[in-house]
This record gives sequence, C-alpha cells and structure tokens, in this order.
Amino acid sequence: MSSVVGIIPARYASTRFPGKPLVDLAGKPMIQHVYERACRAASLSAVLVATDDARIFDAVVSFGGKAVMTDAGHPTGTDRLAEVAGGLSTIDIIVNIQGDEPLIMPETIDAVTAPLIADAGIPMSSVMSPLPDADRAGDANIVKVVTDLQGFALYFSRAPIPYPREGVAGAGPWKKHVGLYAYRREFLLAFTRLTPTPLEQLEKLEQLRALEHGYRIRMVERADDGSIGVDTPEDLERARAILEAQL
Repeated sequence: MSSVVGIIPARYASTRFPGKPLVDLAGKPMIQHVYERACRAASLSAVLVATDDARIFDAVVSFGGKAVMTDAGHPTGTDRLAEVAGGLSTIDIIVNIQGDEPLIMPETIDAVTAPLIADAGIPMSSVMSPLPDADRAGDANIVKVVTDLQGFALYFSRAPIPYPREGVAGAGPWKKHVGLYAYRREFLLAFTRLTPTPLEQLEKLEQLRALEHGYRIRMVERADDGSIGVDTPEDLERARAILEAQL
C-alpha cells in the first residue's frame, strides 16, 4: 500500500487577499474548512498545513490540526510543499491541496491519488472537469487542458483549447483544469529543481514545466463539484453563502 499525505500550503501575505487563510467562514477560519474536508479523504494517511506565518500555525494547532513552519522565501506553494516533503522519507505520494478551496470534496482528493496508487510509473496527476460553456472557455482566468487518448495532459492554456474550427452544436469540448495535484514524492523534489521553462513563463502556469521537461501528467476527469477557489472578496461571499446554507 502506498502512503499518501495531503499538504496544504498557506501563506498570510497574499498580495490580492492578505490574511486569506484566517478569514472567517461560517464560524471557522477558511484553512480549517480545507483541513477538515481533506481529513475526510480515505486515501490520505495524514494532513499537514505548511506555512511561514505563526498566526496560521497557531490557528491550525488551536483547532487540533497539524502544521509545519517553513521558510518564508519560497516563490511558490509547490516549493513550500517540497520543503515539507523532503522530511517525509517514508511517504510515497504527496497531494498539494490549495488552502483557498473551502468547498473541496474529499472524493476529488481520492480521485487524484488513484492513478499514482495504481501505477508506480506515473509521476504526477491532476484533475479536470467539463467546461461546456464557450464564454467560460474564453475566460483567461480559467485554465483549460487537453489530453491524449490515455488521459495524459498534452497542454494547459489560458486560451480556449481545443479550437472547434467548424463550430460547436451543444456542449463544448473544453476541459477546465482543477488545481489539485498528486506527486510521487521523489518527482516533487526533482520538479522544484527543474529550470523554469518558456511556455510556463509565457502562460504563467507552473504545471507546464513538467510537460516541457518531458514528464507526463495523468488527468482525472470529475464532474464539476462546485468547489470555489477564494481569490477575491466576491469569491469569499459566494463560499460563505454555500457553507452557511449547509449548516
């Protein structure tokens, strides 16, 4: 059996939304919602929050969670993840769980780990969901992915790929990339040492680094589960309304 750990990178000093992990949602800090949902994933043997801020560390400990302090100089959440993974020598698979997804479904976490558990030759996996609306496909803030016939990513883009030259009748062919990743631990450590690549820098999509260096990413398709990435105060109000309706 593979041992799988979920790690939630969380930083306080976000330029767009400072203090986001600790903002109140239905009586709990947002990071607690993410943590508790992740703990319900059957595939995870443990869940950790990786942070460079004592306020987040203390909040996690106060609700009974596990947190690890990391270096403050990491350029990305993946680098923060790798620092923690470096000390987990007995773990096979690391899942990168975004700290601003308070509605994440445990079943989606289990789905992203399944390919790596089943096949030791797969270095990395992620999630996609149908995106039938052409207007949303044209939104550069929504990342699209195209795959080969075996379900491995061919390319990620902010552009609406693929391009249906003869038009679309009914639902469109696009797939939205969901920012949830599972890595084989050794690959995660190697990935953060890879040189950033031209397409990665052009599209501002870190996952392109893996493809440009010749590594494969297995995509898992899931129905849109309604999870909301909280990037703005408007996103926060949407997530708050959904969570309060569930109480």
